[in-house]
Parts: sequence; C-alpha cells; structure tokens
Amino acid sequence: MIPATSAFPPEATAMQNLKVIDTGDGSHTLLNLEMDETYHSRHGALRESQHVFISQGLEYLLSSQPDLQNIRIFEMGLGTGLNLILTIAHALQHPERAFQYTTLEAFPLKQEIIRELNYLDLLENEQLQKLFHQVHTLAWEEKQEVLSNFSLTKREQTLENFTMSENNCDLVYYDAFAPNKQPELWSFEILKKVCGFLSAGGVFVTYSAKGQLKRDLRTLGLVVETLPGPPGKAEMVRASKPR
Repeated sequence: MIPATSAFPPEATAMQNLKVIDTGDGSHTLLNLEMDETYHSRHGALRESQHVFISQGLEYLLSSQPDLQNIRIFEMGLGTGLNLILTIAHALQHPERAFQYTTLEAFPLKQEIIRELNYLDLLENEQLQKLFHQVHTLAWEEKQEVLSNFSLTKREQTLENFTMSENNCDLVYYDAFAPNKQPELWSFEILKKVCGFLSAGGVFVTYSAKGQLKRDLRTLGLVVETLPGPPGKAEMVRASKPR
C-alpha cells in the first residue's frame, strides 16, 4: 500500500515505524505504528488478498471475458507484494494468457523487512519462493520480464503524480490504506483518474465498502456490486466499466 505523503515521515523513519505481525490465517502483515494501521486484514492477510483481489477480481474478470488473452493489471500499491505474487501464481497456471502488471509504491519496503515475512513458507512452491525475492529486487521504472507470460513495471511514486493512458488496463487492484487513514486517495478526483485507466469491461476491486465510495463509482459510470468480504469483514466492492 502507498502511504500518504503527508502522513508519513521520510523513508528511513517510516521503516522504523513498521512491525511484522501475525494475522488470523498465520500469514504476516505489517503494522504501521505511527498510523496504527495494517497493510492487510488482521483476520488473515493471505485470505484477504486471495478473496478480494484474486477470486473477486482476477478470476471474475477472466470468467466474464473468457476470450481475454492479454490481461493488463494496475495495482495501487505494491506494499509487501502479496497481491503481486498471488497474481504470478495464477499466471503460472495459465501460460496461454499474457499478463502486464503495473504497480505503484511511494515508499518501497527494505529487504530486511521483506525477508521477515513468512509468505515463502505459506506458498509451498519453490518457483514462487524464488520469484517473490526476485520481484522485490527488480529495478524500478522499467518493464521487467518475470515470466515468459508475465511482465512487471514497478513505479516508485504517488498516485497523485502517476499518469497512465485512459482505457489502458483491464483490472485495478485498489489497495490503499483505509479511507479514514488516507482520505486523499479515496477522493472523487482520484477515483475518477483511476477509473479512467479502465478499458470497456474493465474491473475495479477493493476491500473497502464505504457508501461514499460506491456512490462515487456509480457517478463515474461504473456498475457497482457489494459482495461478501473476506473473513472478518462483512462486505467489499467490485465495480465494472460497461462495454
């Protein structure tokens, strides 16, 4: 997740304010001590990412557009890389499809923090374990080939400063900190910008189910669904751009 520029101190200090904690499914997340906010659900980081972004996002997109062969994904933001590695796991299982993944992170995590996370133990796949290390060490601001069918571009910048052509992605993983922690990233203008990235039939998915978020997405012309959330959360939101 991308911390708000105004809410965080310089990078070195911000890193000192992060603590690795266990979540309800045994997977780790990070707690920002200054904000008292976690990067994932305390009820289960792995379950949350799998449910919200993979099951209700990526898998839904592919079931609704079975002929889609080139999947363009935009993630806001990279954080621990959990959404990314789960998407790579999906790409490994579907070599017939090509994936282009762009992710933002204004404050990349340092390697000593990445090494503390227990995702490698939970993945139980040697290739994924190697790829998890690889994606965190790849150069920023350059398109990198992670697999023959998976390219990755990491951008070290804020969403406010990020630009992408309109109608240029099929799926948005919106994974900012909660609206009460980062309200500027849930503003109508920012949502308008992000929804403009979506191509016809594209999908926006997030763990949040705030009423204002749903109203804004509808105002922007998206078809909004309120879905059951992951364990510990009653609801989540998926919104689709009409074809």
